[in-house]
Formats: sequence, structure tokens, C-alpha cells
Amino acid sequence: MVTTAVAPRITSLHVFCAVLAVAVLARPLLTDALSVPVLQTAATVFVAVCVQAVPFLVLGVLLSGAIAAFVSPAALRRALPDRPAAAVPVAGAAGLVLPGCECASVPVARRLIGQGVPDAAALTFLLAAPAINPVVLVATAVAFPGEPRMVLARLAGSLATACVMGWLWQRFGQAGWIAERARRAVPQARGGGRLGVLAETARHDLVTAGGFLVLGALVAAVLSVLVPPSWMDALAGQLLLAILVMAVLAVVLALCSEADAFVAAALSTLPLLPRLVFLVVGPAVDVKLIALQAGTFGRAFAARFAPLTFVVAVLCAVGAGLVFL
Repeated sequence: MVTTAVAPRITSLHVFCAVLAVAVLARPLLTDALSVPVLQTAATVFVAVCVQAVPFLVLGVLLSGAIAAFVSPAALRRALPDRPAAAVPVAGAAGLVLPGCECASVPVARRLIGQGVPDAAALTFLLAAPAINPVVLVATAVAFPGEPRMVLARLAGSLATACVMGWLWQRFGQAGWIAERARRAVPQARGGGRLGVLAETARHDLVTAGGFLVLGALVAAVLSVLVPPSWMDALAGQLLLAILVMAVLAVVLALCSEADAFVAAALSTLPLLPRLVFLVVGPAVDVKLIALQAGTFGRAFAARFAPLTFVVAVLCAVGAGLVFL
């Protein structure tokens, strides 16, 4: 009998240990390199954003896991009115009490549709849950101390975005734009129990969102040292251009909604309105959400829903900013 040798499998733990060993050995070189004032400033911004955001990120993913484990889509369906037009604002308001990150809201909306919830109500919840839940609002208040208007403006702009998109879909959306696979009932997971579902959901969301948080903090740190202050001052003086830039930045960065307020707060040279647009657009439409929506509901859905959501989110954010800011 001939046995074949199995090549050792390299895991992320091995990579982490290798990087840690290199960092320890290269500590003198790293210390000298990081002693440059510019890098020290960037490191300070990076660490400040991460340290402020991580507690809210952890709390958010734990609550998201609890919702996945203990609140069934069937219970949400029973709580909605029968009329789709009336179900839209109720589904939007449910986002205030049912936290969830962007990644978790897509499968929840898919489960709602599979259990017969009107498409408009499910899509409203998809947009509202990661944008207006208590964790996000408290994080926004902490990130913008002394500016309670930002919390109210974010709540109003995000809720308006979710409800307007729900009503637009209820009026103009077609059932054929959503893939048939999204309308099939999702089988209940077996084994592990509710605590297992909570732990796995929280782990998945934390790993996914944590990576985007690090990316966002890194971008904020780079912008703080590489972008000349004159450029930021010029952008601050052109409000329409600043709004467009921040809206596009929100789509590209794809930050978790529990942490994006701290990145926006770090861009302190910009007026509040462009940063509000960043906070409203990000949880509604970004590159990872577009990919998730295309994979869950089909490319035909994502090609229509994402661009329209972007326009509606920018308009609702500007409207809320004009009212509250």
C-alpha cells in the first residue's frame, strides 16, 4: 500500500505568527521608520479611529447575532400591516429596534421575501436596519460630541431613504427583477442551537466588518497627512463638489455602519453636510452591498436598485442636512 504525503496546510494563524515574528525581529528598523513626524501623525489618527470604533462594532455584531438567533423572520412578517404601502414605514421603523450590519440585513431581507413579506417592506428593512439602529446612533453621538444635530439628521436622512425606496419599489418595481431563488423559503439551520447561530453570525460579521474598519481608518490616516490642507479647504469651500466626493467615497470605502461615523469625524476640515451625506449613503449602497445584492437577488435587481438608492440617499441626506444642520 502506497501512502502519499499530504502537504501541510498554511492557515491564517500561520501567516499571523510569521508576520508577528518578522515584526519582532525588525523592531529597531520599524521604530526608526515610525519616528518620522508624518507617520506618527498618521498612526495617531489610525489608532484613534480604531479604538473609538471597535467597542461599537463589537456591540453591533453581537446584537446582530442575537437578532439572527432569537428573532425569526416569521415574527417580523406577522408584525407588518397587510397593505404594502403601510408596511413600508413600519418596516423602516423596525430598524430602530432591530440592529444589524449591512451584511446581515441582506440575508434577513431575503428570508422575509421568502416568507411572503411584500418586496417593498423587505427592501425598506434592508436599508433601515443598518442605518438607524441604536448602536449606530449612539456611535454617531460619540463621534460628533456637541453636535446632536448630526444624530437627528442621520436618523431622518437614513429613514427617509429607506421609506422612499420602499414606496418607489412598491409603485414601480416588478417581481421579475428579483431572482426566483430569493423567493424560496430558506430552510432552518440544524445543530448548534441558538447560541451557535449567535456566535457564528457575530464572528462572521466581526471579521468582515473589522477588515473594512481597518481599511477606513487607514484611508482617514492617509488623507490626514498626504492631502494638503489647501485641497481640503478648497473642497470645503465648494459644497456641491464636497457632497459628491463624500458620496462616492462612501460607496468605495464600504465601511460598517457601526464605525463609519468615526471616519467621518476624522475629516474635520469638511463641513457637516458632506460628512452627513457620507453617513447616509454608506449604509445604503456601497461596493460590498452591491455584490451581496447581486448574489442574493440577482444582477437585474442590483443594476436597478443600487443606482436609484444612491441618488435617493444623496437627496435625502441633503434634505435632512438643510433641515437639521
